[in-house]
Amino acid sequence: MAVESKVSAERVHDQKPRDQFKSQLGFIFAAAGSAVGLGNIWRFPYMTGTNGGGAFVLLYLICVLFVGASLLLVEFAIGRHGKTNAIESYAKIRKGAKWIGFLGFFSAFIFLSYYSVVSGWTVYYSIQSFFGLNGLAPDQIGNFFGAFISDPVKPLMYHAIFMALTVGIIIKGISQGIEKSTKIMMPMLFALLIILVIRALTLPGAWEGIKWYLTPDLSKITGGVWIAALGQVFFSMSVGMSGMVTYASYLGKHENLPKTSIIVALMDTSVALLAGLIIFPAVFSFGLEPGAGPGLVFITLPAVFAQMPLGSIFSFMFFVLLAIACLTSSISILEMPVSYLIETRKMARTKAALLVGAIAYVMGIAVSFSFGIWSDFTLFGKGIFDLFDYFGSNISLPLGGLAAAILVGWFWGEKDAVAEISNNGEIKGTIVKAWFPVVKYVVPVTVVLIFLSNLGILKL
Repeated sequence: MAVESKVSAERVHDQKPRDQFKSQLGFIFAAAGSAVGLGNIWRFPYMTGTNGGGAFVLLYLICVLFVGASLLLVEFAIGRHGKTNAIESYAKIRKGAKWIGFLGFFSAFIFLSYYSVVSGWTVYYSIQSFFGLNGLAPDQIGNFFGAFISDPVKPLMYHAIFMALTVGIIIKGISQGIEKSTKIMMPMLFALLIILVIRALTLPGAWEGIKWYLTPDLSKITGGVWIAALGQVFFSMSVGMSGMVTYASYLGKHENLPKTSIIVALMDTSVALLAGLIIFPAVFSFGLEPGAGPGLVFITLPAVFAQMPLGSIFSFMFFVLLAIACLTSSISILEMPVSYLIETRKMARTKAALLVGAIAYVMGIAVSFSFGIWSDFTLFGKGIFDLFDYFGSNISLPLGGLAAAILVGWFWGEKDAVAEISNNGEIKGTIVKAWFPVVKYVVPVTVVLIFLSNLGILKL
Protein backbone atom coordinates (compact mmCIF):
# COMPACT_ATOMS: atom_id res chain seq x y z
CA MET A 1 0.00 0.00 0.00
CA ALA A 2 2.82 2.37 0.89
CA VAL A 3 4.54 1.66 -2.42
CA GLU A 4 1.29 2.20 -4.37
CA SER A 5 0.67 5.49 -2.55
CA LYS A 6 4.20 6.62 -3.31
CA VAL A 7 3.78 5.79 -7.04
CA SER A 8 0.43 7.62 -7.18
CA ALA A 9 1.93 10.66 -5.51
CA GLU A 10 4.80 10.67 -8.00
CA ARG A 11 2.35 10.49 -10.92
CA VAL A 12 0.35 13.42 -9.60
CA HIS A 13 3.55 15.35 -9.00
CA ASP A 14 4.75 14.64 -12.57
CA GLN A 15 1.53 15.90 -14.16
CA LYS A 16 1.80 19.48 -15.25
CA PRO A 17 -1.30 21.60 -14.75
CA ARG A 18 -3.13 22.35 -18.01
CA ASP A 19 -2.17 25.73 -19.44
CA GLN A 20 -4.87 28.43 -19.42
CA PHE A 21 -5.52 31.94 -20.66
CA LYS A 22 -4.42 34.26 -17.88
CA SER A 23 -7.04 36.95 -18.51
CA GLN A 24 -10.40 37.46 -20.19
CA LEU A 25 -8.82 40.09 -22.45
CA GLY A 26 -6.23 37.56 -23.56
CA PHE A 27 -8.94 35.06 -24.47
CA ILE A 28 -10.99 37.72 -26.29
CA PHE A 29 -7.99 38.77 -28.37
CA ALA A 30 -7.14 35.14 -29.12
CA ALA A 31 -10.72 34.19 -30.04
CA ALA A 32 -11.20 37.36 -32.09
CA GLY A 33 -7.85 36.69 -33.74
CA SER A 34 -9.01 33.18 -34.58
CA ALA A 35 -12.10 34.61 -36.26
CA VAL A 36 -10.30 37.51 -37.96
CA GLY A 37 -8.34 36.41 -41.00
CA LEU A 38 -8.52 35.97 -44.75
CA GLY A 39 -12.28 35.65 -44.42
CA ASN A 40 -12.59 39.26 -43.22
CA ILE A 41 -10.03 41.13 -45.28
CA TRP A 42 -9.75 39.01 -48.45
CA ARG A 43 -13.02 37.09 -48.81
CA PHE A 44 -15.58 39.50 -47.30
CA PRO A 45 -14.77 42.40 -49.67
CA TYR A 46 -14.90 40.30 -52.83
CA MET A 47 -18.07 38.50 -51.65
CA THR A 48 -19.60 41.93 -51.05
CA GLY A 49 -18.44 43.09 -54.46
CA THR A 50 -19.96 40.12 -56.27
CA ASN A 51 -23.23 39.98 -54.26
CA GLY A 52 -24.75 43.44 -54.50
CA GLY A 53 -22.75 45.63 -52.12
CA GLY A 54 -24.89 47.05 -49.32
CA ALA A 55 -27.55 44.34 -49.70
CA PHE A 56 -24.99 41.65 -48.93
CA VAL A 57 -23.62 43.63 -45.97
CA LEU A 58 -27.11 43.95 -44.45
CA LEU A 59 -27.80 40.22 -44.75
CA TYR A 60 -24.34 39.40 -43.41
CA LEU A 61 -24.97 41.45 -40.26
CA ILE A 62 -28.30 39.69 -39.70
CA CYS A 63 -26.62 36.30 -40.10
CA VAL A 64 -23.84 37.25 -37.66
CA LEU A 65 -26.43 38.25 -35.05
CA PHE A 66 -28.64 35.16 -35.28
CA VAL A 67 -26.26 32.43 -36.44
CA GLY A 68 -22.63 33.45 -35.95
CA ALA A 69 -22.82 34.73 -32.37
CA SER A 70 -25.03 31.80 -31.34
CA LEU A 71 -22.61 29.23 -32.75
CA LEU A 72 -19.68 30.99 -31.11
CA LEU A 73 -21.45 30.57 -27.78
CA VAL A 74 -22.17 26.91 -28.62
CA GLU A 75 -18.48 26.20 -29.19
CA PHE A 76 -17.42 28.22 -26.14
CA ALA A 77 -19.86 26.25 -23.96
CA ILE A 78 -18.74 22.85 -25.28
CA GLY A 79 -15.06 23.72 -24.85
CA ARG A 80 -15.23 25.17 -21.35
CA HIS A 81 -17.47 22.33 -20.19
CA GLY A 82 -15.02 19.75 -21.54
CA LYS A 83 -11.78 21.36 -20.30
CA THR A 84 -9.86 19.16 -22.74
CA ASN A 85 -9.18 18.86 -26.47
CA ALA A 86 -12.14 19.30 -28.83
CA ILE A 87 -12.62 15.59 -29.59
CA GLU A 88 -12.88 14.65 -25.92
CA SER A 89 -14.96 17.75 -25.16
CA TYR A 90 -17.68 16.61 -27.57
CA ALA A 91 -17.55 13.13 -26.02
CA LYS A 92 -18.21 14.55 -22.54
CA ILE A 93 -21.63 15.67 -23.77
CA ARG A 94 -22.37 12.52 -25.79
CA LYS A 95 -19.92 9.67 -26.33
CA GLY A 96 -20.88 9.16 -29.97
CA ALA A 97 -20.18 12.83 -30.78
CA LYS A 98 -16.42 12.35 -31.05
CA TRP A 99 -16.78 12.31 -34.82
CA ILE A 100 -17.51 16.06 -34.78
CA GLY A 101 -14.10 16.66 -33.25
CA PHE A 102 -12.41 14.26 -35.67
CA LEU A 103 -14.03 16.16 -38.55
CA GLY A 104 -12.44 19.32 -37.17
CA PHE A 105 -9.12 17.49 -36.68
CA PHE A 106 -9.04 16.36 -40.32
CA SER A 107 -10.32 19.71 -41.59
CA ALA A 108 -7.57 21.56 -39.71
CA PHE A 109 -4.95 19.98 -42.00
CA ILE A 110 -6.97 20.85 -45.10
CA PHE A 111 -7.51 24.45 -43.99
CA LEU A 112 -3.99 25.00 -42.71
CA SER A 113 -2.39 23.67 -45.90
CA TYR A 114 -4.09 26.09 -48.28
CA TYR A 115 -4.47 28.88 -45.72
CA SER A 116 -0.71 28.95 -45.21
CA VAL A 117 -0.07 29.10 -48.96
CA VAL A 118 -2.33 32.15 -49.43
CA SER A 119 -0.97 33.69 -46.22
CA GLY A 120 2.52 33.27 -47.65
CA TRP A 121 1.37 35.43 -50.56
CA THR A 122 0.57 38.21 -48.06
CA VAL A 123 4.08 37.99 -46.59
CA TYR A 124 5.57 38.21 -50.10
CA TYR A 125 3.34 41.16 -51.01
CA SER A 126 4.29 42.94 -47.77
CA ILE A 127 7.96 42.73 -48.70
CA GLN A 128 7.44 43.56 -52.36
CA SER A 129 5.20 46.52 -51.52
CA PHE A 130 7.98 47.96 -49.41
CA PHE A 131 10.72 47.37 -51.97
CA GLY A 132 9.13 48.04 -55.33
CA LEU A 133 5.75 46.55 -56.11
CA ASN A 134 4.49 50.10 -56.36
CA GLY A 135 6.88 50.68 -59.26
CA LEU A 136 4.73 48.50 -61.51
CA ALA A 137 2.13 50.09 -63.76
CA PRO A 138 -1.45 49.18 -62.75
CA ASP A 139 -1.93 47.03 -65.85
CA GLN A 140 1.20 45.00 -65.00
CA ILE A 141 0.10 43.89 -61.53
CA GLY A 142 -2.16 41.09 -62.74
CA ASN A 143 0.74 39.54 -64.68
CA PHE A 144 3.02 40.02 -61.65
CA PHE A 145 0.59 38.14 -59.42
CA GLY A 146 0.07 35.35 -61.94
CA ALA A 147 3.81 34.88 -62.42
CA PHE A 148 4.41 34.69 -58.68
CA ILE A 149 1.72 32.15 -57.73
CA SER A 150 2.61 29.91 -60.71
CA ASP A 151 6.32 29.86 -59.79
CA PRO A 152 7.23 26.40 -58.43
CA VAL A 153 9.68 27.69 -55.78
CA LYS A 154 8.95 31.23 -54.54
CA PRO A 155 5.47 30.61 -53.04
CA LEU A 156 6.82 27.56 -51.17
CA MET A 157 9.49 29.73 -49.53
CA TYR A 158 6.85 32.11 -48.16
CA HIS A 159 4.56 29.20 -47.30
CA ALA A 160 7.46 27.86 -45.18
CA ILE A 161 8.07 31.24 -43.52
CA PHE A 162 4.41 31.60 -42.58
CA MET A 163 4.12 28.02 -41.31
CA ALA A 164 7.29 28.47 -39.22
CA LEU A 165 5.81 31.59 -37.58
CA THR A 166 2.60 29.69 -36.78
CA VAL A 167 4.41 26.67 -35.34
CA GLY A 168 6.75 28.89 -33.33
CA ILE A 169 3.86 30.59 -31.52
CA ILE A 170 2.10 27.28 -30.81
CA ILE A 171 5.25 25.73 -29.34
CA LYS A 172 5.28 28.44 -26.65
CA GLY A 173 1.87 27.32 -25.38
CA ILE A 174 -1.36 29.09 -24.50
CA SER A 175 -0.44 31.89 -22.10
CA GLN A 176 3.11 32.53 -23.32
CA GLY A 177 2.46 31.84 -27.00
CA ILE A 178 -1.11 32.39 -28.20
CA GLU A 179 -2.22 34.87 -25.54
CA LYS A 180 0.95 36.96 -25.51
CA SER A 181 1.22 37.14 -29.32
CA THR A 182 -2.43 38.03 -29.93
CA LYS A 183 -2.26 40.76 -27.27
CA ILE A 184 0.39 42.37 -29.49
CA MET A 185 -1.00 41.53 -32.92
CA MET A 186 -4.68 42.44 -32.45
CA PRO A 187 -4.06 46.06 -31.32
CA MET A 188 -1.59 46.40 -34.22
CA LEU A 189 -4.22 45.08 -36.60
CA PHE A 190 -6.85 47.58 -35.46
CA ALA A 191 -4.36 50.47 -35.52
CA LEU A 192 -3.39 49.66 -39.13
CA LEU A 193 -7.07 49.31 -40.07
CA ILE A 194 -7.94 52.75 -38.70
CA ILE A 195 -5.00 54.43 -40.46
CA LEU A 196 -5.89 52.83 -43.79
CA VAL A 197 -9.60 53.63 -43.43
CA ILE A 198 -8.78 57.31 -42.80
CA ARG A 199 -6.57 57.37 -45.90
CA ALA A 200 -9.20 55.68 -48.07
CA LEU A 201 -11.97 58.02 -46.92
CA THR A 202 -9.89 61.07 -47.85
CA LEU A 203 -9.47 59.99 -51.50
CA PRO A 204 -11.36 61.95 -54.18
CA GLY A 205 -14.64 60.26 -55.04
CA ALA A 206 -14.51 57.98 -51.97
CA TRP A 207 -18.10 58.85 -51.06
CA GLU A 208 -19.43 56.95 -54.10
CA GLY A 209 -17.74 53.82 -52.82
CA ILE A 210 -19.15 54.32 -49.33
CA LYS A 211 -22.69 54.73 -50.67
CA TRP A 212 -22.41 51.62 -52.81
CA TYR A 213 -20.95 49.66 -49.90
CA LEU A 214 -23.29 50.71 -47.09
CA THR A 215 -26.59 51.53 -48.83
CA PRO A 216 -28.65 48.32 -49.27
CA ASP A 217 -30.37 47.93 -52.63
CA LEU A 218 -33.21 45.66 -51.52
CA SER A 219 -33.93 44.63 -55.11
CA LYS A 220 -30.63 42.73 -55.08
CA ILE A 221 -31.64 40.52 -52.16
CA THR A 222 -32.17 36.98 -53.42
CA GLY A 223 -32.05 33.53 -51.91
CA GLY A 224 -28.58 33.14 -53.36
CA VAL A 225 -27.35 36.29 -51.62
CA TRP A 226 -28.80 35.04 -48.31
CA ILE A 227 -26.91 31.75 -48.73
CA ALA A 228 -23.72 33.61 -49.65
CA ALA A 229 -24.03 35.77 -46.52
CA LEU A 230 -24.62 32.72 -44.29
CA GLY A 231 -21.66 30.91 -45.82
CA GLN A 232 -19.45 33.95 -45.30
CA VAL A 233 -20.33 33.98 -41.59
CA PHE A 234 -18.92 30.45 -41.24
CA PHE A 235 -15.76 31.26 -43.16
CA SER A 236 -15.20 34.56 -41.41
CA MET A 237 -16.01 33.62 -37.80
CA SER A 238 -14.16 30.29 -37.67
CA VAL A 239 -17.20 28.40 -36.41
CA GLY A 240 -17.70 24.77 -37.36
CA MET A 241 -14.05 23.65 -37.19
CA SER A 242 -13.82 23.27 -33.39
CA GLY A 243 -11.04 25.85 -33.02
CA MET A 244 -13.21 27.87 -30.65
CA VAL A 245 -13.99 24.69 -28.69
CA THR A 246 -10.26 24.19 -28.22
CA TYR A 247 -9.65 27.80 -27.15
CA ALA A 248 -12.58 27.80 -24.70
CA SER A 249 -11.25 24.63 -23.08
CA TYR A 250 -8.43 26.78 -21.70
CA LEU A 251 -10.91 29.13 -19.96
CA GLY A 252 -11.74 29.29 -16.27
CA LYS A 253 -15.29 28.64 -15.04
CA HIS A 254 -15.85 32.24 -13.95
CA GLU A 255 -15.68 33.84 -17.41
CA ASN A 256 -18.83 35.43 -18.86
CA LEU A 257 -19.35 33.40 -22.05
CA PRO A 258 -22.39 35.29 -23.47
CA LYS A 259 -20.62 38.63 -23.11
CA THR A 260 -17.41 37.23 -24.58
CA SER A 261 -19.20 35.74 -27.61
CA ILE A 262 -20.84 39.09 -28.39
CA ILE A 263 -17.52 40.96 -28.05
CA VAL A 264 -15.72 38.47 -30.31
CA ALA A 265 -18.53 38.62 -32.90
CA LEU A 266 -18.44 42.44 -32.84
CA MET A 267 -14.64 42.55 -33.20
CA ASP A 268 -14.71 40.08 -36.07
CA THR A 269 -17.51 41.93 -37.85
CA SER A 270 -15.90 45.33 -37.32
CA VAL A 271 -12.70 44.12 -39.01
CA ALA A 272 -14.69 42.95 -42.04
CA LEU A 273 -16.63 46.24 -42.23
CA LEU A 274 -13.47 48.32 -41.84
CA ALA A 275 -11.75 46.28 -44.56
CA GLY A 276 -14.61 47.23 -46.86
CA LEU A 277 -14.16 50.88 -45.91
CA ILE A 278 -10.55 50.62 -47.04
CA ILE A 279 -11.16 48.81 -50.29
CA PHE A 280 -14.39 50.16 -51.82
CA PRO A 281 -13.77 53.91 -51.44
CA ALA A 282 -10.31 53.34 -52.95
CA VAL A 283 -11.66 51.20 -55.79
CA PHE A 284 -14.40 53.72 -56.67
CA SER A 285 -11.97 56.61 -56.37
CA PHE A 286 -9.87 55.17 -59.19
CA GLY A 287 -12.79 53.94 -61.28
CA LEU A 288 -12.08 50.21 -60.91
CA GLU A 289 -14.50 47.28 -60.68
CA PRO A 290 -15.74 46.35 -57.15
CA GLY A 291 -16.89 42.93 -58.33
CA ALA A 292 -13.40 41.78 -59.26
CA GLY A 293 -13.72 38.56 -57.23
CA PRO A 294 -10.79 36.89 -55.42
CA GLY A 295 -8.29 39.09 -57.27
CA LEU A 296 -9.69 42.20 -55.57
CA VAL A 297 -7.00 42.23 -52.86
CA PHE A 298 -4.02 40.90 -54.82
CA ILE A 299 -4.60 42.61 -58.18
CA THR A 300 -7.19 45.40 -58.01
CA LEU A 301 -6.10 46.93 -54.70
CA PRO A 302 -2.36 47.01 -55.56
CA ALA A 303 -3.37 48.76 -58.80
CA VAL A 304 -5.10 51.38 -56.63
CA PHE A 305 -2.05 51.78 -54.39
CA ALA A 306 0.14 52.16 -57.50
CA GLN A 307 -1.78 55.33 -58.42
CA MET A 308 -1.97 56.76 -54.89
CA PRO A 309 0.48 59.29 -53.38
CA LEU A 310 2.74 57.41 -50.93
CA GLY A 311 1.08 54.28 -52.25
CA SER A 312 4.00 51.99 -51.41
CA ILE A 313 3.69 52.86 -47.71
CA PHE A 314 -0.04 52.21 -47.61
CA SER A 315 0.35 49.06 -49.69
CA PHE A 316 2.96 47.79 -47.22
CA MET A 317 0.70 48.60 -44.27
CA PHE A 318 -2.26 46.83 -45.86
CA PHE A 319 -0.42 43.60 -46.56
CA VAL A 320 1.20 43.60 -43.13
CA LEU A 321 -2.33 43.98 -41.75
CA LEU A 322 -3.49 41.03 -43.84
CA ALA A 323 -0.51 38.89 -42.81
CA ILE A 324 -1.20 39.59 -39.12
CA ALA A 325 -4.85 38.62 -39.57
CA CYS A 326 -3.78 35.40 -41.27
CA LEU A 327 -1.37 34.54 -38.46
CA THR A 328 -3.90 35.07 -35.65
CA SER A 329 -6.23 32.64 -37.45
CA SER A 330 -3.66 30.03 -38.39
CA ILE A 331 -2.48 29.54 -34.80
CA SER A 332 -6.02 28.61 -33.74
CA ILE A 333 -6.27 26.10 -36.62
CA LEU A 334 -2.95 24.51 -35.65
CA GLU A 335 -3.75 24.39 -31.92
CA MET A 336 -6.82 22.20 -32.48
CA PRO A 337 -4.95 19.03 -33.63
CA VAL A 338 -1.93 19.84 -31.46
CA SER A 339 -4.03 19.82 -28.27
CA TYR A 340 -5.43 16.41 -29.22
CA LEU A 341 -1.97 14.92 -29.82
CA ILE A 342 -0.69 16.32 -26.53
CA GLU A 343 -3.58 15.10 -24.39
CA THR A 344 -4.44 11.76 -25.96
CA ARG A 345 -1.18 10.67 -27.61
CA LYS A 346 1.02 12.13 -24.84
CA MET A 347 3.22 14.02 -27.29
CA ALA A 348 5.35 16.93 -26.18
CA ARG A 349 3.94 20.25 -27.42
CA THR A 350 7.02 20.97 -29.55
CA LYS A 351 6.89 17.57 -31.26
CA ALA A 352 3.13 17.80 -31.86
CA ALA A 353 3.35 21.32 -33.32
CA LEU A 354 6.26 20.39 -35.61
CA LEU A 355 4.46 17.23 -36.78
CA VAL A 356 1.18 18.97 -37.61
CA GLY A 357 3.00 21.90 -39.21
CA ALA A 358 5.16 19.57 -41.34
CA ILE A 359 2.16 17.55 -42.60
CA ALA A 360 0.21 20.72 -43.43
CA TYR A 361 3.27 22.17 -45.18
CA VAL A 362 3.66 19.09 -47.39
CA MET A 363 -0.05 19.18 -48.25
CA GLY A 364 0.38 22.87 -49.05
CA ILE A 365 3.03 22.05 -51.67
CA ALA A 366 0.33 20.37 -53.75
CA VAL A 367 -1.95 23.38 -53.22
CA SER A 368 0.75 25.79 -54.40
CA PHE A 369 1.58 23.64 -57.43
CA SER A 370 -2.11 23.73 -58.43
CA PHE A 371 -1.55 27.34 -59.54
CA GLY A 372 1.41 26.38 -61.72
CA ILE A 373 2.94 23.07 -62.75
CA TRP A 374 -0.10 21.04 -61.58
CA SER A 375 -2.71 23.49 -62.84
CA ASP A 376 -4.10 20.90 -65.27
CA PHE A 377 -4.62 18.28 -62.56
CA THR A 378 -8.23 18.03 -61.37
CA LEU A 379 -10.17 15.84 -58.99
CA PHE A 380 -13.96 15.83 -59.06
CA GLY A 381 -13.66 18.57 -61.66
CA LYS A 382 -11.68 20.90 -59.39
CA GLY A 383 -8.04 21.87 -58.98
CA ILE A 384 -6.35 21.03 -55.67
CA PHE A 385 -6.77 24.51 -54.18
CA ASP A 386 -10.41 24.74 -55.27
CA LEU A 387 -11.10 21.22 -53.97
CA PHE A 388 -9.61 21.97 -50.54
CA ASP A 389 -11.44 25.29 -50.36
CA TYR A 390 -14.73 23.70 -51.45
CA PHE A 391 -14.47 20.92 -48.87
CA GLY A 392 -13.54 23.30 -46.07
CA SER A 393 -15.97 26.14 -46.78
CA ASN A 394 -18.93 24.25 -48.26
CA ILE A 395 -18.93 20.91 -46.45
CA SER A 396 -16.74 20.76 -43.34
CA LEU A 397 -17.64 24.08 -41.68
CA PRO A 398 -21.43 23.93 -42.21
CA LEU A 399 -21.50 20.23 -41.20
CA GLY A 400 -19.44 20.88 -38.07
CA GLY A 401 -21.60 23.87 -37.10
CA LEU A 402 -24.81 21.93 -37.71
CA ALA A 403 -23.62 18.96 -35.67
CA ALA A 404 -22.52 21.16 -32.75
CA ALA A 405 -25.87 22.98 -32.70
CA ILE A 406 -27.83 19.69 -32.77
CA LEU A 407 -25.58 18.22 -30.06
CA VAL A 408 -26.26 21.16 -27.74
CA GLY A 409 -29.88 21.80 -28.68
CA TRP A 410 -31.18 18.24 -28.89
CA PHE A 411 -28.85 16.07 -26.82
CA TRP A 412 -27.17 18.14 -24.10
CA GLY A 413 -30.48 19.72 -23.17
CA GLU A 414 -31.56 23.18 -22.11
CA LYS A 415 -30.93 22.76 -18.39
CA ASP A 416 -27.27 21.75 -18.64
CA ALA A 417 -26.41 23.95 -21.63
CA VAL A 418 -27.90 27.10 -20.11
CA ALA A 419 -26.27 26.28 -16.76
CA GLU A 420 -22.90 26.26 -18.54
CA ILE A 421 -23.30 29.59 -20.33
CA SER A 422 -24.91 31.29 -17.30
CA ASN A 423 -22.31 30.06 -14.80
CA ASN A 424 -25.04 28.07 -13.02
CA GLY A 425 -27.53 30.92 -13.03
CA GLU A 426 -25.19 33.76 -12.05
CA ILE A 427 -25.46 35.42 -15.50
CA LYS A 428 -28.90 36.52 -16.60
CA GLY A 429 -30.37 38.52 -19.47
CA THR A 430 -31.98 38.33 -22.88
CA ILE A 431 -29.03 36.55 -24.50
CA VAL A 432 -29.16 33.70 -21.99
CA LYS A 433 -32.95 33.33 -22.43
CA ALA A 434 -33.00 33.54 -26.23
CA TRP A 435 -29.86 31.54 -27.00
CA PHE A 436 -31.10 27.98 -26.54
CA PRO A 437 -34.25 28.22 -28.75
CA VAL A 438 -32.14 29.87 -31.46
CA VAL A 439 -29.56 27.08 -31.26
CA LYS A 440 -32.18 24.34 -31.19
CA TYR A 441 -34.38 25.56 -34.04
CA VAL A 442 -33.09 28.58 -35.98
CA VAL A 443 -29.43 27.59 -36.42
CA PRO A 444 -30.06 24.03 -37.69
CA VAL A 445 -32.60 25.21 -40.27
CA THR A 446 -30.35 27.97 -41.61
CA VAL A 447 -27.27 25.73 -41.67
CA VAL A 448 -29.16 23.00 -43.53
CA LEU A 449 -30.09 25.62 -46.14
CA ILE A 450 -26.41 26.54 -46.56
CA PHE A 451 -25.40 22.92 -46.74
CA LEU A 452 -27.99 21.96 -49.35
CA SER A 453 -27.23 25.04 -51.43
CA ASN A 454 -23.47 24.41 -51.31
CA LEU A 455 -24.01 20.83 -52.46
CA GLY A 456 -26.16 22.06 -55.34
CA ILE A 457 -29.26 20.23 -54.05
CA LEU A 458 -31.17 23.43 -53.28
CA LYS A 459 -31.38 26.08 -55.99
CA LEU A 460 -32.19 29.60 -54.81
